[in-house]
Amino acid sequence: QVQLEESGGGLVQPGGSLRLSCAFAGGTSSDYRVAWFRQAPGKEREYVARIWAGRTTNYDDSVKGRFTISRDNTLNTVHLRMNGLKFEDTGVYYCNAGHLSGFGGTFWGQGTQVTVSA
Repeated sequence: QVQLEESGGGLVQPGGSLRLSCAFAGGTSSDYRVAWFRQAPGKEREYVARIWAGRTTNYDDSVKGRFTISRDNTLNTVHLRMNGLKFEDTGVYYCNAGHLSGFGGTFWGQGTQVTVSA
C-alpha cells in the first residue's frame, strides 16, 4: 500500500515561492504518475500539474510558467516548485499517485496548506 506525505506548505507573500514535496512510502515514486491538486475554501478540488514516466509533464493554464513539477528519485519524492505565487493560489495542496501500469488504484496524501497573503 503506497502512502503519500506532502510537506512544504506555509504562509508566503504575493510573488513569493514555495517548494512542496510528496514523499512516497511503500512504493517507488518513479513507478507512478503523480499529480498535484489543490482545494481553496468553499471550492472544489482542482488539477494543478502532473508528471508521467521520465520528465513528461502537464500543467493547468493557471499555473503554467510559474509552477514546475519534478522527480527526485534518490529521495523517492516528487516536488512542486511554485514561483510568482498569487492570492488565488491559496488552498490545500494534495498529492495524487497512480501506478504507470494503470492497475492498483490511486492514492492521496493528507494535504499541505499554502496561504498567499500580504
